[in-house]
Amino acid sequence: MKIAVASGKGGTGKTTVALALAEAAATGVCLLDCDVEEPNCRLFAPAETVSEPVGIPMPVIDSARCNGCGECARICRFHAIAALKQKVLLFPELCHGCGGCSRICPTGALTEQPRPIGETGLSNNGGFPLLDGRLGIGQTMAPPLIRAVKDQGAQLKETELAIIDCPPGTACPMVTAVRGVDFVLLVTEPTPFGLHDLKLAVEALKELSLPAGVIINRADSGDGRVRRYCMLEAHIPILLEIPARRDIAEAYSRGETLLQAAPDLKPAFKKVLVSIREMTTKEAVR
Repeated sequence: MKIAVASGKGGTGKTTVALALAEAAATGVCLLDCDVEEPNCRLFAPAETVSEPVGIPMPVIDSARCNGCGECARICRFHAIAALKQKVLLFPELCHGCGGCSRICPTGALTEQPRPIGETGLSNNGGFPLLDGRLGIGQTMAPPLIRAVKDQGAQLKETELAIIDCPPGTACPMVTAVRGVDFVLLVTEPTPFGLHDLKLAVEALKELSLPAGVIINRADSGDGRVRRYCMLEAHIPILLEIPARRDIAEAYSRGETLLQAAPDLKPAFKKVLVSIREMTTKEAVR
């Protein structure tokens, strides 16, 4: 089973919840940190990491064979290629590596070579495998790296549960991370910003037809508008409310996880996993 932990905005406690779920599951679980622009999970589970480079196919132009037909520029929906008379210009930062230009070129003037965009890292601190992606400096193509992390996670043996720590927001990186999962946990906070971005995330998941539940972090520090929205408007279950506690915040700042700081919350997170499994089973029966 694959559970994605997402949020409409950053800073709600998404990584905190993802780590807590992995610790609560204890066995047969792997944690995939798909927030490739800022992977933080390994800060709380430091261990020796095995890294692998990740790249995307980049077209290379042979000007001697190019006849200036412009077919490559016409097929590129990302405008990464511009055809100017007898010269073709390539903009690497816009290229998504789809390969369409090299396939349509009638003269074979375009070939592909891998362009590095980042790397994946696999570590195990003795508790569970942690696989993350680290986007290279200056790179902007997060989705291909996220897909690489998910593909490598699917190859891990003896894994019954995958927890995916998603990028914040509702843009392409988040959609790539949640695509194909069994359930999405939305972590929010009881503030106006939290409610606003939770609504955006809920609408995005509706478009993807993905079942979801909500965890409210720092639940006693705001008002009840998030609860009312979940129960009365979105009809999404609230699976857990985490209180705002100073001891948890202090421990987190020292690099300790939520369950290391507050082991009394472990049964609650185990119950969340049980509830998700029950809901996904009912959905599958339907």
